[in-house]
Amino acid sequence: MAARIDPVSTGVLAGIVKAYDIRGICPEELSPTVARGIGYAFAAWSTAPQIVMARDMRPSGVSLAEAFADGVQAVGVDVIDIGLASTDLLYFASGHLAMPGAMLTASHNPASYNGIKLCGPGAAPVGAGSGLDEIAERAARGASSPPGGGRLSRRDLLDTFAAHVRSFVDVSGLESLRVVADTANGMGGLVVPAVFGPLPFEWELMYGELDGTFPNHPADPIQPENLVDLSERVRGIGADVGLAFDGDADRVFLVDERGRAVSGSLLTALVAQAMLRRSGPGPILHNLICSRAVPEAIVEAGGRPVRTRVGHSFIKAEMARTGAAFGGEHSGHYYFADNYRADSGLIAALVALEQLSAAQMPLSELLAPLDRYASSGEINTRVADVDEVLRRVGAHFSLFPQDHLDGLTVDGGDWWFNLRPSNTEPLLRLNLEAPDAPAVAERVSEITTLLA
Repeated sequence: MAARIDPVSTGVLAGIVKAYDIRGICPEELSPTVARGIGYAFAAWSTAPQIVMARDMRPSGVSLAEAFADGVQAVGVDVIDIGLASTDLLYFASGHLAMPGAMLTASHNPASYNGIKLCGPGAAPVGAGSGLDEIAERAARGASSPPGGGRLSRRDLLDTFAAHVRSFVDVSGLESLRVVADTANGMGGLVVPAVFGPLPFEWELMYGELDGTFPNHPADPIQPENLVDLSERVRGIGADVGLAFDGDADRVFLVDERGRAVSGSLLTALVAQAMLRRSGPGPILHNLICSRAVPEAIVEAGGRPVRTRVGHSFIKAEMARTGAAFGGEHSGHYYFADNYRADSGLIAALVALEQLSAAQMPLSELLAPLDRYASSGEINTRVADVDEVLRRVGAHFSLFPQDHLDGLTVDGGDWWFNLRPSNTEPLLRLNLEAPDAPAVAERVSEITTLLA
């Protein structure tokens, strides 16, 4: 019989259970005891005989993974530990092995954080409304006399995963592009060489050492300041493209040959068109903060754009419903039906490199036809009353078409904006697009005065 599983405080759970995952400061919020309770709750909730598990390179991940596995085994469930991995490698393992999965990572958060991303068999999403609430409730109850008996084994799926990623492109058509990949001391340092090793690229790894203290810069490539080193290196050596991965290497952002950042929307549009050429006409998903260039590009390639809420659980569910081959988010997440509907920055990067190889032109020229509008980027504002501010902004723009798929979206004709609440803080996130930078500045000023 396994040792008692201590209940996890509801106060602790309220602070670390987010909309899509579990995340907190270690060990103050997310301790091995908490991880053990969550492991037990996940295994009991899933009712599967085996669970696959992995972790990223954060120092706290060693003890958290051991505790999580111990909690799973306390239910009598076996753990398949694939060791250090990127999140998309864990999702692949869940699909490949047809079992639930757990990835211990805090993605792009600072070194003091860690977390747990959970999925059902076949990389099915587990989040708020799809199991995470029930798992938290079980963790809060604990167990006085769990049966125990689960076993731990280890398995290496890195080479199998790398071959899977390469299967999304015609390797024979790849050119000897000069590629720089900044993996920010995250898990990209493991998976990028495994994927790129057999390919004809002249590639260089920046900050490839796995170091969860992030000694060079934060592993958050959506922030422009974290692309500076990559941009300088791309320009310095005359590279064709730069790739910037986040801490758990499931997101990627590109830098063109001039060192300029490529938005997630532009990469979504480029990959969407490639996937339509591969799979034929059909639905392609994009979230509602993507540029209008994305649905336009989808239509031009013979596809049918489907607009979704922000967040992987919504996109995966909509992919299943519509049969879409691909879905993209402005935040750098790219989902592939043939990847168990899970997201993978590596697959998106490789598809983009295939398109660049075929185009026989610089990346900036390849993307120029898709770069049609100016945008504000995401502007976060702390507000006292989220609902009241949304009501006030909606009333101010009442003469324009609006929808509430995710927060408030207003269509101003040649401009639009989305204002949506954060899932974890009293923040409103503004994304606005207009024909040019002066129009963006004018509209942003108008909206931000309403947020005070």
